[in-house]
Formats: sequence, C-alpha cells, structure tokens
Amino acid sequence: MTPVLSSLLSGLDARLPALRALYEDLHAHPELSFQEVRTAGVVAAHLREHGWTVTEGVGGTGVVGVLSAGEGPVVLLRADMDALPVKEETGLSYASTATAVDGEGSEVPVMHACGHDMHVTCLLGASALLAANRNAWRGTVVAVFQPAEEVGGAPAMIADGFLERFPRAEVCLGQHVAPAPVGFIGTRPGPVMAASDSLRVRLCGRGGHGSTPETTVDPVVMAAAIVMRLQTVVSREVGAGQTAVVTVGSIHSGTKENIIPDTADLRINVRSTTPAVRDLVLAAVRRIIRAEAAASGAPKEPEITDFNAFPVTVNDPQATATVQAGLTRALGEGRVFTLPQTLTGSEDFGTFGTALQVPSVFWYFGGADPVAYEGVTLDALLENGIPPEIPGNHSPLFAPVPDPTIEVGVTSLLAAAAQWLTAGTEAALTPEPAAG
Repeated sequence: MTPVLSSLLSGLDARLPALRALYEDLHAHPELSFQEVRTAGVVAAHLREHGWTVTEGVGGTGVVGVLSAGEGPVVLLRADMDALPVKEETGLSYASTATAVDGEGSEVPVMHACGHDMHVTCLLGASALLAANRNAWRGTVVAVFQPAEEVGGAPAMIADGFLERFPRAEVCLGQHVAPAPVGFIGTRPGPVMAASDSLRVRLCGRGGHGSTPETTVDPVVMAAAIVMRLQTVVSREVGAGQTAVVTVGSIHSGTKENIIPDTADLRINVRSTTPAVRDLVLAAVRRIIRAEAAASGAPKEPEITDFNAFPVTVNDPQATATVQAGLTRALGEGRVFTLPQTLTGSEDFGTFGTALQVPSVFWYFGGADPVAYEGVTLDALLENGIPPEIPGNHSPLFAPVPDPTIEVGVTSLLAAAAQWLTAGTEAALTPEPAAG
C-alpha cells in the first residue's frame, strides 16, 4: 500500500458505523431518476460538513463537490443516486416502502434495486477521508453525485455546463456494486459495458367489441407477434461470436377483457458491443415492427421513438492498468481480476471522460455474501457468470451486504484516486512498508 493511500485510509474503521447508518437511511428513502431531492440534500450536507465546495442542482438534481489540496492532478470520482420503480422484497429491516409518481403520472413502488445507495455511501465515505487527511495528498478531487443514471443523467450534467463550471479532470473514475462475492473487484481494458438503445413503440390498430374481432385490427395480437419475432434477431441475425440482447420490458394495451383496444405500447431495449452489431440489430427491430404491423393490416404505420441511448463504456487501457495495480495493492493479490468479456449492462458514466477527452476507468466490486458462493471457484464464476439463484441488479431481492461492502467500496475509490494524487506532507513522511 502506498504512503498516500495508507494515510487516506486513516480513520476509516471509526467511520464505518456511521456510514452503515447512512447507507440504511438512503436505502429506506429511494428516489426515482431526476427526483433525487432528498438524496441530493443529504449528499450536499455531508460534503459541506467536511469542507468541500458544493454546487447543487447540476443537470437537475446533481451535486458536485470540489476539494483542493494544493497543486496537482485533478481526479473525478462519480457515484449515481437514482433508484428504480421496483417493489422491494428483501425483507430487510430498512427495506423501502416508498412510492412515487413516475414521469408518466403513474404511482409506482421505488427501491434501490441497482445499488446506487451503496455508490453514494462509498463516495461520501471517501470524500470524508480525503478531507480529514488533506495533508496526505496534493491535487484536486471533483466528486460527482449524478442523477438519473437509469435514464441518462450524465449528459444532462454536461449540458448544464459541467465542463466550464468545474475543474477539468485528468482522469474519471467510477464503480458499481455487483452480485459477485464481497471483496472481489473486476474490470477490463477497452469495452467494459455494452451500448444501450431504448425504443418506445406505439402500434396502431382498430378497436371494437371482443365478440367481433373480425371487425377490428387487434394491436394486442400484433404486439404478441412482434415480441415473438424479435426473439429471432439475436438467434438468427447476429453471429455466434458477437454479442447482443433484445428485451421487450413493457407492454401496455387496453382497459377491459371484452374490448379490443385501438393501440398497444411497447418499450424495447437493445444492448450491443460494436457499432456494426448495434446498427444491424436496431435495423432488424424496426423492420420486424413495421412488417408485423403491415401483416396485421394496421391502418397506420407504427410510431417508433428513440430514447435513452448510451454508448459503449470504454476503459482506457493504460489508466485501467494503473487502477488495477492500485486496487491490488490495497485489497491483496487474487482479489482484483480482469473480466473475460464486455458486460451487457450499460452505463452513462463514460459520458464524462468522452466530454472531457480524458481517460476513464469503471470497475465492479462485489456486494454478495460469500456464503452464497460456497463451492463456487473464481474461475467458475468468471467462466459461467453469476449463478441464477443469486439476485442480481434490478431484482426486487437485490441487497448488498453492508459489511464489508462499504469498506471495500470506500477503499477502492481511494486506492484508484491515490494512483494520481501526489503525496502531501504526511504521506511524504510515511515510509513505504518493506516488501515481504
């Protein structure tokens, strides 16, 4: 462990109980994308308490903290804050019972089913230690608490003048909790997460009485045909060595069992890892939608609207090697591994590095109880992926174990940042421990 990191971690153990209480509070009070008002207030208060310069309302509900400790590199650390419209089923004492009104006016349950509450907790823990041990490092840290990762909050922050309003980072660092065993971290150079494209589709039929379907054009049947046909895109049009996913996550149509409705609405998500596959799959999806509508005798062309498009998340190879070295020194040999392939999940984190034209690195840290992985080797995990019986991100059962996930998450952020931050007075006086 480097002198800078050793000094930065000073006092972490004493802060862990308060960080766990903070995590449980955030978990119990989730907020939907661009509605993170309470969360942003908690974040801003914590940052100010520790002497950070704080700007609120960036890109809607985003919070940016800046802390300088003399001349040196500028490092961006990012955490996302939003939750999902999912009803929690974990049974935890601090489980969410929250509801909210979504962007379409519907009341929905809300849960931190993707672990963003853990991300906020870890970055707040790291920010407190950076402030408390300010004499140990030199440089500037920009702590970004981003709204609406699930629907593209990073571009909203960039559009709100992020590049002009805050110190220009030389590297962007981010992490995500995963259902892997706690204590393990995975990342890879190059493409690390897939591109994501979402489509909103309205199918136009002709409604009527359920007893006389011959007088109608049934959009429910049309939607069913499209859903089934879309399953052939990946299996029959994408090469076996290529990666793509097509998901129909939402279908809404009709109000009563004996009324054939006029319209059916679908929401479709496409994941891809290369521009060529992305173009192929999106073209196939649009072709199938239009063809099935024509085959059904639809009186109007389907309405297809693009929204929530994220590019492939790409890790800079050199910066990734630097981060992996820092994480290995902090957590020990055998704890940091290279992911064997690009993950099909997606992120808008890369927007910051792309906009700033600087390297970025994104990694996953485990949050699952190791007991759930008894008998599963790391090699088997890398080869076969997460076992299906372990709840993953976006599941109503997803619940990282707070201890020691919080400790690992805080340590990981500081270990990565310390690879760029130069030594301050305290760190310069702390000798590097002898090897062996």
